[in-house]
Amino acid sequence: MQEHYILSDGFKIPKVGFGTYQLNGYDGVRRIEQAISAGYRLLDSAVNYENEGAVGRAVKNSGVSRDELTVTSKLPGRYHGYQDAVNTIQESVLRTGLDYIDLYLIHWPNPIEDKYVEAWQALVDAQKAGLVRSIGVSNFLPEHIERLEKETGVLPVINQVELHPFFNQETQRAFDASKQIITQAWSPLGRASAVLKEQTIVDIAEKHKKSIAQVILRWQVQLGVLPIPKSSSIVRQEENLNLFDFSLSEEEMAAINQLMKQDGRRKGQDPAVYQEF
Repeated sequence: MQEHYILSDGFKIPKVGFGTYQLNGYDGVRRIEQAISAGYRLLDSAVNYENEGAVGRAVKNSGVSRDELTVTSKLPGRYHGYQDAVNTIQESVLRTGLDYIDLYLIHWPNPIEDKYVEAWQALVDAQKAGLVRSIGVSNFLPEHIERLEKETGVLPVINQVELHPFFNQETQRAFDASKQIITQAWSPLGRASAVLKEQTIVDIAEKHKKSIAQVILRWQVQLGVLPIPKSSSIVRQEENLNLFDFSLSEEEMAAINQLMKQDGRRKGQDPAVYQEF
């Protein structure tokens, strides 16, 4: 049975979501419908994924009540100017074919352009207008979030960041928690990287008779993190959601935490300098 976090704005959100990156067109609709059938109630999309329409169609086809589903999208860097952001948020809602989007994030801060506060104000105003229910950020560092709070008085409810055993985001997680922000994990399995062959995790998985992916995702949930794994396979989709019938011990959690690497980012995408448009 799926468990939930309560966001700082009072809304409830599942502890595990479904990533939709590269799920596009009618095949994407089918696979997203499949994920909803498997039990996913949080769907993560973005303008740059070019599949907001597929997500919206899958939601409409699913037969699941709209208020049971949390649909996420994200604003790309090329639209950080206030009016561009306003227009893009409206277009996101129109592309989904839904009346509103549940969670809207700024995809990257792009601090060199330095328009993310403008973009955030557009999200705040879109929330007031009822276009989006909850607002958050993605790949934001503490200094970026502190600036949002200082200049707008509004904090994000979610910060979606790269997080997996080789990059556990301990400092960022502590900061987010201090601001009542839920940390969400993109690339929670390291996108099938060497982390899936890590002997420490292999041993823990064998002990619990669970898959390596299930152990990693369970570790994240026990950290208070919200992972959004992606899979096209129904077997993997169901497996990645089946995390709530076992627990990792303190020793097992510590052993996975010790896999952290200083250069653990998969592609070196440091939000202090990385730009994405």
